[in-house]
Amino acid sequence: MRDAADTVEVVEYTDPLCPWAWGSEPVFRGLRAALAGRVRWRRAYCVLFDDDDDPPPDPAAETAWYARYVEDIGAHTKAPRARRLNRVAASSWPASLTAKAAERQGDEVAGQVVRRLRESVFVLGEPADTAALALSAVRGVPGLDHERLAADAASVAVREAVLADRTEARRPVPEVLSARGGSPHPGAAKETSEGGYRYALPTLLVRAPAGRRVVPGWRPYEEYASAFDALCPGLLAEPARPAPSEALARYRSLTGPEAAVLSDGPWPPREAVRVETGNGPLWLHPDEAAVHPALDRGTAAAP
Repeated sequence: MRDAADTVEVVEYTDPLCPWAWGSEPVFRGLRAALAGRVRWRRAYCVLFDDDDDPPPDPAAETAWYARYVEDIGAHTKAPRARRLNRVAASSWPASLTAKAAERQGDEVAGQVVRRLRESVFVLGEPADTAALALSAVRGVPGLDHERLAADAASVAVREAVLADRTEARRPVPEVLSARGGSPHPGAAKETSEGGYRYALPTLLVRAPAGRRVVPGWRPYEEYASAFDALCPGLLAEPARPAPSEALARYRSLTGPEAAVLSDGPWPPREAVRVETGNGPLWLHPDEAAVHPALDRGTAAAP
C-alpha cells in the first residue's frame, strides 16, 4: 500500500495579503500539524490584488473603507488587525513571488515567510506590495538565504510558477460555484474581471484516490476534518497541543486564537513578547522579536 503522502494532495488557494486567509491561520496551522508527513500540501497563490486592477480614485477613502472591512472580518475570526492601515495593497504579486521563491528553501522556511508577509499588513499596517517591502518583511527568518530569495523572487521561473497558480485559481471546481453554510464567508467562487470565476480565499481542495473534497471560505476545523475522513478515514491525527513555551518556540509567532488551538496550558508563557494590534495582541518568541519588523515599529513590549 502506498504511503498517503504519495497519494493525497492538499491545495490551499490563498494570498499572503488576504484577511480571511489570515483569520484561517489557527485552523490551517492545526491541520498542518495533524497531517504532518501524511499528505502533500501546497499553496497556490491566487493574486488577490492584481497589477492591472484600476487604482482607486480616492486612495484615502479606499483605505478607510478597507480598514473597516478588515475590522468586520476580525470581528468573526478574532485575528489581529493593524491599529492603523497605511494603504490598501497595490499588488499581491511581490508578496506572492516572495512566498513562491521561499518554497525553494524548504517548507519550514516558506511557512515562516508567508507568515511574515501576512503580518506586514495585518499587524504592521504596511502591506508588502513592492519587492523591497516583501524582502524587508521577511528579513531574519531563521534558515532563510535572503540573497537567494531575492534572486529567485525576481526570476522568470518563479514568476511563471505564480502565474500558473493564478491561472489554476481561476479554474475552480464546480462544487464552489455555489457554496452555502452558516459561515459569514461561505466561500462561493468569485466572479473575475475576465468574465470567469476564481476560488474564494481561502479554499482547501483535497484530492485522494477515493475522490476529492473542497472546503471553501472561513470554516471550523470540524468541516475540514470531515472532508479528510470522507476520503481517507483515520488519516487525520489528533492535533498536537504542546505546552505554551514549546508552541511559541515551534511557531515563533502566535495570535490568541492560535494559542488556544495549538497550545495546552496557561497563556502567555513568561518569555512571550507582546505586540499590540487593533484586535488583541500578537505573541512573539524572543528570538523572533529580535528580528521581527514589529520591534522596529516600537510595538513590541519586553517580556
